[in-house]
Amino acid sequence: MPELENNIVQENNLEKEQKNFLETNLGKVVNTGLDIGLRVLLPDVIEEQIIDVKDTILQNGFKEGIEQAIDSAIDLGKSVIGIFTGNFETVGQAQNAIRNGGIIDGISDSLDFVLDKVGNASNISDGLIHTIKKGKNVVLDSIANKIESSFNEQLDAAEKLQKYTNNWKEYFENQDFEGMEKEYQKMKEKFKMILPLENTLKEARTIENLHQLIKNNNKSFNLSQEQLELVTLLQ
Repeated sequence: MPELENNIVQENNLEKEQKNFLETNLGKVVNTGLDIGLRVLLPDVIEEQIIDVKDTILQNGFKEGIEQAIDSAIDLGKSVIGIFTGNFETVGQAQNAIRNGGIIDGISDSLDFVLDKVGNASNISDGLIHTIKKGKNVVLDSIANKIESSFNEQLDAAEKLQKYTNNWKEYFENQDFEGMEKEYQKMKEKFKMILPLENTLKEARTIENLHQLIKNNNKSFNLSQEQLELVTLLQ
């Protein structure tokens, strides 16, 4: 399945892939939340200076602090909500784990550390550092909102993915390859947005294998018995 190859993983690597996805996704989200929060907190500061402030914060340990906060939140959150197998089974589980894993507290501690550090040697004025420290909750609220929004977008994408999957199956039953292709392309886009999940991965593998078999068979649904065994996995 070449189109989804980079998104589909073996089950024994699933925990690692989920962690990598969350680190990458949440890292981008926190970065965006930081940017928005600083702009709200510093409305009178020019664009170039806000960029400098953000870059200085990121380059002096905040990026590493984000990674640590995410990893700690994943581990603690799993324990809090009772996940002991290692893998998230739904996007909602991951959302609850991050909510309960203290990610904002970890980010807050990291921001405090960085602001104290850059206060001693940086191009950020003491006045700006004081303003950021005093209004830190504005930045943290912005980050928390972006994290929640990101998970809500994943939940929405998961719903749409299921809808497109069901549509693909219906077109398959009707031997309508053009309809299958239309839904398949929509599935690919949503798949990229969602935390890797075991059931989703298995179904995606089966669909992609069937889709490519039919496509490579000149869009003919005349498949061998061995190939048709894949169909039973979708039922």
